[in-house]
Amino acid sequence: MENKNNVSEFILLGLTQNQDIEKVCFGLFLTFYTAIVLGNLLIIVTIKTSPRLNSPMYFFLSYLSFVDICYSSVTAPKLIADFLVEKKTISFVGCIAQHFGVHFFGCTEIYLLTVMAYDRYIAICKPLHYTTIMSKSVCSWLVLASWMGGLGHSIVQTLATTHLPFCGPNEMKSEL
Repeated sequence: MENKNNVSEFILLGLTQNQDIEKVCFGLFLTFYTAIVLGNLLIIVTIKTSPRLNSPMYFFLSYLSFVDICYSSVTAPKLIADFLVEKKTISFVGCIAQHFGVHFFGCTEIYLLTVMAYDRYIAICKPLHYTTIMSKSVCSWLVLASWMGGLGHSIVQTLATTHLPFCGPNEMKSEL
């Protein structure tokens, strides 16, 4: 079955058509995005430079902060930039790439949160065996498994989406 797409780009009608509200949204979203990136970078730098923060919990937290930066960076820059332009479009390939990125980093974040919950479970329920169970190599493998799980999930979701026919209206609208 061959996919027949007549859509090469999507027209994003935006949150609002009011220029004043778009300027306010631009400032607000840019502020939030900057705070997210700087806050997570601060967490990463603090964990990597402090010798007292070398436990598995902080190891996982630094990776979670990195994934959060990536996850936010998949869609926020396009959203922020679109507040400044008249014609808001995204190519079909760009849309699929965003779709892949959202699923990849979102699922990886969920797996990392699950790994962090497992880490806390071991720390609470088996405190005497904690350092043996949660060795550096085990922590590295758990992070790698989180990335691989996110990759597997996003490949399946993206392939399933790309095989759908896109031949109808290519306008996407949300009201504010």
